[in-house]
Amino acid sequence: MWKPWSLNWSKAPRHLAKPMRLPLPNLPNLPIVPTERAAWVVACFAPIALLIAAVAPRAWIAAPAAVVALLLVIVLDAGLAGNARNWDIRVPADTEVGQPTALSMLAEFAGGMRSRVEGALEFDPRLGNGGRASFALPKHSQHDYYNGTYNAEPERRGTAQVPRAWLRWTGPLGLGARQANRELDEQVRIWPDLSPVRSKELQTFLRDAQTGLIARRIRGEGTQFEALSEYEPGMDRRRIDWKASARHTKLYARENESERNNQIVFAFDCGQAMCEPVDGMPRIDRAVSAALTASYVALKSGDRVSLFGFDQRPQVMTPFVGDARAFHRLQSAAASLDYTSTEPNFTLALATLTAKLQRRSLIVLFSDFTDPTAAELMIESIGRLVERHLVLFVTIADSELEEFIAEEPTDVAVLARSVTADTLAHQREVVLQRLRRMGVDVIEAPWDQIGYQLIDRYFIIKSSEAIG
Repeated sequence: MWKPWSLNWSKAPRHLAKPMRLPLPNLPNLPIVPTERAAWVVACFAPIALLIAAVAPRAWIAAPAAVVALLLVIVLDAGLAGNARNWDIRVPADTEVGQPTALSMLAEFAGGMRSRVEGALEFDPRLGNGGRASFALPKHSQHDYYNGTYNAEPERRGTAQVPRAWLRWTGPLGLGARQANRELDEQVRIWPDLSPVRSKELQTFLRDAQTGLIARRIRGEGTQFEALSEYEPGMDRRRIDWKASARHTKLYARENESERNNQIVFAFDCGQAMCEPVDGMPRIDRAVSAALTASYVALKSGDRVSLFGFDQRPQVMTPFVGDARAFHRLQSAAASLDYTSTEPNFTLALATLTAKLQRRSLIVLFSDFTDPTAAELMIESIGRLVERHLVLFVTIADSELEEFIAEEPTDVAVLARSVTADTLAHQREVVLQRLRRMGVDVIEAPWDQIGYQLIDRYFIIKSSEAIG
């Protein structure tokens, strides 16, 4: 009778030269970490270990053995997940504030079985969500790779860095995971929101409008005399030329050439009040989006546009742009407006603006205030500006105050808050009434209506010949 241990394995046949070994997964130098499922398994076994210690103290060795077995299973499960052959991160170079921005990750693996693949990104808080995001990477239905996307919503303008990314994939049991990380040198330039400019409604309006789309004289508005035409019912009676009518014994009306080449300045208060959020986005960004939309319409109408930003001192003052093809200059200047936490200096800013304007212009001022005391200097500076220019004051309605006022007073604290909000709203209305009595046109509306009301008011002012 032969004995296996008596064999000389060095002289044995080739197929018997080495004992049979099970193939083990390839474990590269990557961190292996337990998953949340593994933690729950340990938590479930903890009461069992306590029960064994209470009932059969001599069987204590079972608990450490179970822990070692679980660790081996975790390592084996992570090894069965396979290796990451290649993974890449795709970040757009440009985006707009408040618009969904896709940050995607793609991963390819060499062999193995995976139950879940996840990605994580670290980025500048300007992109929202506190500067971090994690998302799943589902497997492509037709190709052997995993792809996932996280839609960030930028909250502020500027350049956002994306410095680091993580990739994590778990084994078939979901107990062990492999993890890799990578340093990135990606950045995203966040521009002002131009979605209103690209909207179908505005593009249709500009395509159908006559003003500024074709190079010809347009009669009926403006200050420059063009021709006389016989008066017809429905025409503005102020257009009647009484001297010409007396000579011809018929009523004749003057037709003037429409005003063009008007100067329009969009001025932005970049102080503390304008940097406070309204519906998740700073007021200054809401104002910039509305101003750029109105700027585009004004350029299409043949007028010249400039941007002016200030806080304690002037930040930006662009030359006048008269061609819609140079609209990107206004967009770049608006993107450079900074967020500040200080009170604006209206006296210095508006005096500087007045000194730079050589002719009467329409000045659209975007600002906000918290109390009448802080608004006194603003009112005084605007009063000096009204002497030479036409001023349009634009402010975003405070929806939070309106909610506090309309809230049902269920207790004393809610009642006190409602009374305080009502007082602040009354003080705000007093300041706006003072501006109106000074001859300042005022727009106060919710942020999503500011742009459209501004465009409507621009056409009203333009047709009334009040700028030139």
